[in-house]
Amino acid sequence: MTHALPLPDFAHERVEVVTGRRSGLFIAVALHSSVLGSALGGARLWTYPHWSDALGDALRLSAAMTLKNAAAGLDAGGGKSVIGLPEGTVLDPDRRRATFLDLGDAVESLGGLYRTAEDVGSTTDDMLVVSERTAHVVGLPDAVGGSGEPAGPTSLGVYASLVATLERAVGAGDVRGRRITVAGLGQVGGRLAERLASEGAILTVTDVNPAKRGLAATLGAAWVEPSEAHLIPADLFVPAGIGGVLTDEVIDALDARAVCGPANNPLADRSGADRLAARGVLYAPDFVVNAGGVIYLDLEAKQIGSRETIMSRVAGIGDTVRRVFDEAEARGVTPLAAAEGLAADRLRVGTESTALV
Repeated sequence: MTHALPLPDFAHERVEVVTGRRSGLFIAVALHSSVLGSALGGARLWTYPHWSDALGDALRLSAAMTLKNAAAGLDAGGGKSVIGLPEGTVLDPDRRRATFLDLGDAVESLGGLYRTAEDVGSTTDDMLVVSERTAHVVGLPDAVGGSGEPAGPTSLGVYASLVATLERAVGAGDVRGRRITVAGLGQVGGRLAERLASEGAILTVTDVNPAKRGLAATLGAAWVEPSEAHLIPADLFVPAGIGGVLTDEVIDALDARAVCGPANNPLADRSGADRLAARGVLYAPDFVVNAGGVIYLDLEAKQIGSRETIMSRVAGIGDTVRRVFDEAEARGVTPLAAAEGLAADRLRVGTESTALV
């Protein structure tokens, strides 16, 4: 499901927009900031009604990556690439390969200012194709000595954030017996749902792919249609799909005490944070919550610390969420404003500042 969102203010250092010479597809590579170092952000392959929607997604996602990487304490800037598929397009293997060779050329054109990785719609195998055209790619398959799929670290960081959010919203972080709705059962949402089910949460799940009902049955979770997920009474609503789901209408009808999930840009408009606060719904900012994957990819690529040390740092995202909530309460602002402020402080100070995570 794609949601039409307003274009953000243009504050980017550089944006490359090309028609892939092999694939004929729209490709945008958006470099938002390199203040903290070479930008890092994944490559999204998705269907859009119009090329301008794909460009808008690249601009929004790259700006969010600047905040995410700064809040995560990484010496990495923010960027994103988006490959826009016209509606109804299905890539056969040859055209898919051509598409990611084209992406590699586009990434290479930025001369190392931006590094790409897998994201929604792309895989570690696709990144291996990208690596044929540029060295500025991370998250290659384990089989070739790469760091592999980052969904595991992402889900670990999200779980730590869920615990911190429940502590603040309901007084205890134990998920057992808590009513949790997971909207999106992809790589990260599916992992979260499995862990939450194993720990005794009362789960409601949904996905735009009806085939995911099989996972719901396996987990003993209730299934609802995507358009109804926010109406289910819950302690925690977990947006885990494509962004923009929290529109004003959805927020006004949302029957949950808190929102915390891995989806990028779940708020259809930034004012949604104020709208949630006015309703007494606690919101954990997405770019803090879902930073586990990028922390893992960046530190693995730079060979900073052991795998155990890196995963411990990912788990520390829960403490960052607690810090954001404390800062919001102390300043009398929303958690979104508090998190943006913490990231902005680090961007002002630069790489000499202390990591938040």
